[in-house]
Amino acid sequence: MGNILRVNMTTMEAVSNQEEKYDFLGGRALSSKIVHDEVQANCEPLGKKNKLVFATGVLSGTIASSASRISVGAKSPLTKGIKEANCGGVAGARISKCGYQAIVIEGKASSGTWVLIIDKDGARLEEWSELKSKGTYETVSRLYKKFGVKVGILCVGPAGERGLRGACVASTDPHGELKFAARGGLGAVMGSKGLKAIVVDDSECDHIQYKDKERFLEIARDFNKKLAGDPKTKDVYHNYGTTGIVKAVNGMGALPTNSFRYGSSEHVENLCGEKMNELIRTRGGEGKLAISCMDICAIRCSTVFPDENGKKIVSTMQYENIALLGSNLGMDNLDAVARLNYEINDLGLDTIETGCAIGVALDQGYGRFGSEADCMALIKEIWRDTPMGRMLGNGAQITGEVLGSDRIPTGKGQGFAGYDPRALKGNGVTYSMSTMGGDHTAGNCFGSRGTVDPLGTEKQGELSKQLQIQIGTLDCIGLCMFARGPLFAEPQLLAEIVNTKCGSNYDKDTIWNLAVNTLKLERDFNINAGLSPAYDKLPEYLYEEPLSPTNAVFDLSEEEMKKALI
Repeated sequence: MGNILRVNMTTMEAVSNQEEKYDFLGGRALSSKIVHDEVQANCEPLGKKNKLVFATGVLSGTIASSASRISVGAKSPLTKGIKEANCGGVAGARISKCGYQAIVIEGKASSGTWVLIIDKDGARLEEWSELKSKGTYETVSRLYKKFGVKVGILCVGPAGERGLRGACVASTDPHGELKFAARGGLGAVMGSKGLKAIVVDDSECDHIQYKDKERFLEIARDFNKKLAGDPKTKDVYHNYGTTGIVKAVNGMGALPTNSFRYGSSEHVENLCGEKMNELIRTRGGEGKLAISCMDICAIRCSTVFPDENGKKIVSTMQYENIALLGSNLGMDNLDAVARLNYEINDLGLDTIETGCAIGVALDQGYGRFGSEADCMALIKEIWRDTPMGRMLGNGAQITGEVLGSDRIPTGKGQGFAGYDPRALKGNGVTYSMSTMGGDHTAGNCFGSRGTVDPLGTEKQGELSKQLQIQIGTLDCIGLCMFARGPLFAEPQLLAEIVNTKCGSNYDKDTIWNLAVNTLKLERDFNINAGLSPAYDKLPEYLYEEPLSPTNAVFDLSEEEMKKALI
């Protein structure tokens, strides 16, 4: 497939070799395999023994739509277990075109602020002291000025440099906007190694290889056509991105409101995707709908949200931002959400984790729900690197413990995504039983609400398990989960597109083993790291505190929960 580029931050050496044991692996399958095999499970997440892996998907750099996401993996400083977070952007495709299957960051720099540059001549480290403590937006701007706007950039903000456990990795998209491998604190791992950014210039590089290129191109074009013609692509993602579900989640009583005290917001009409669409269209200016986060993507779910004068506030406004920075903080308008979103992005923090942490602080009396000024003041504490700011930047679990809260919305130490598990119980299973902790991307049950009762006490374990395998397979291939429509309808299409590219021999039944094998490795790592089955649970208050308006509690039996185990 490609070479593994190993970058030792202790010795400042970068060496690449083809490593046969990792052939045919990509995305989450590759990142988790390397972490499982090479990282001591009980190591310090921010110490020199942890490794940070950037793994490209097996279809990365090809014409297949939405297939060039990049997986970032390491031992998580939040969950203390294995973690994979993936995102869009252009770096994945460019890394593949430069001939690399993965980049493994090892060791730890003794000092300095370092940038890894990858191009046709290989890889090298350069010290960029002028980037120290700079926000993600300024970091990208300065690197673009030196290397041009066509390069792919992966970077961290001040939060990552400071080792704050809510830190994420930012990735540039084709328009110079940022996407984020957000969950699990992997930006803190990158920053702890002294690595501020990776710049990938694929000029004069095209190392993409195919087993059967003609057949691959035929299948890929068919897939692209089906994806572009999917009604969900045209009617939902192009108009609302991921925000089209705000009203639906609110309607089922699962929208986190006022730090997960309620499941619906009275301000939903001003926070929903329809309102976002209206504001972008009427305000004009720099506002945009239906833009792509990769070079080749039919889904185009990204947006640019403008202020009342048409000037860009942030890209991209997503459901999770609205849920955790909007209703969860008691906000009543999208402008406030967008401004908070921008600041958190610039710090290089996960908006989900930070929204949960700020919500806990408000719930403990350190600000008022619905006050943008109070929430912004807390974010400024993070910028100033005060004790309060470091607490918030280290995530919801630490924030709640320091402030004495007995209602901390986390799973395995990681802040919940925008679905209260009392009203969407399948997600409660995923938060508890998956290897990733409180992360909806590990197996989001929202889309199955029509077939499995979200409030029911049966079939939740099986549903979570099925989704962990299905979405995990897409993660292992490097595909966006929103590409699942035509692929899940025709699993043979999914198998064939991988086979013709890589020379593998999957069929519609065995393609799912990519995820099954990966999930087993991840659970093995977690057990070795000390995350025994005792951690497969939710915070106690969710079992006792009824959630308005459904008055539901999380009441699944241990037997039902265990059905999710792979």
